[in-house]
Amino acid sequence: MSEAVVPVSTEVVVARRRRFSSDYKRRVLDEVERARPGEIGLILRREGLYSSQLSKWRHWRSGMTTPKKSNGKDMIDLAAYRQLEKENAKLKLKLRKAEAMLELQKKALALLDEEVEPSDGSDS
Repeated sequence: MSEAVVPVSTEVVVARRRRFSSDYKRRVLDEVERARPGEIGLILRREGLYSSQLSKWRHWRSGMTTPKKSNGKDMIDLAAYRQLEKENAKLKLKLRKAEAMLELQKKALALLDEEVEPSDGSDS
């Protein structure tokens, strides 16, 4: 007795991210909005969608944007941020120096005032 040998497929299937057109998204969202309670799940299963996709599409339709992956612009913003931090540190140092100079001037004025007061009438 010989058994039939079934050939095994060695082909690898690579999953691809599905992309949906704007018209398709609007059509599905409109259909979901008109659906009665309990029908939304049926629509999602029929279309092979997840509820999270509907949520993202609603934000998209209302004009809100979802955060996107970094495209290099974030690095420019980071460089600008670091430059602003350096400038802020320099300005803080400059402010501390100016405040210290004011304190020094106040103390010098106070010392001069003390020297002038005792010599008003006690030495004569």
